Amino acid sequence: MNNIIGIIVSIIYIGMILVSSKVFEKNGKEASRKYTHIMLSNWWIIAMIFFDNWIWASIMPLAFVFINFFSYKYNIIKVMERDVGDENKDSLGTVYYAISLFVLAIITFGIINNPAIGLCGIIVMGYGDGLAAVVGQAVKSKQFRINGNKKSVAGCLAMFLVTFMIIAGYLTYIGSSAIFIKAICVAIFMTIVEAISIKGTDNITVPIITSLLMLILA
Repeated sequence: MNNIIGIIVSIIYIGMILVSSKVFEKNGKEASRKYTHIMLSNWWIIAMIFFDNWIWASIMPLAFVFINFFSYKYNIIKVMERDVGDENKDSLGTVYYAISLFVLAIITFGIINNPAIGLCGIIVMGYGDGLAAVVGQAVKSKQFRINGNKKSVAGCLAMFLVTFMIIAGYLTYIGSSAIFIKAICVAIFMTIVEAISIKGTDNITVPIITSLLMLILA
């Protein structure tokens, strides 16, 4: 019964995010996109509360692999899609986002039976990557291009700090050793990974590599 309730709660939560993201459109399309990007990462907590196996946990992500693809092709869910003329318009980032959720649901709810590992990866992607873009636009700092991606010092610093706090928090919670060293190394590495990932692939590389590092280091 909890699994069915989880699906219902998931649908309601995602619907609320998509509706509320309209509020941020007055600050530009990118603001509403990043709000959606960040808030959707919290869905993993719902999954951990309600779903007791990988099959149920993967239903919503798998559904949104297809929903996001058709939205990308036909601009169905407008708050998630980039405007025409955006240099990243051809990015399948929203599809990659759902794929990473699907893959990590199978691995962490099923194979290793530790959804908290997946939570680290998804939250780093949602908040780290999301806030990096927000801070990068809001704070004036030196900008540069790496691997074709437009980045800023402020944005990279935000990615580093958010990742560090998330990883340090998780390692502290599980009682790991050498927390500061592990957290700072992961934060540096994931900041680089996020910076060099092209055309929205950071929505796959960041969560999956972060989760893998947590599996190894925790």
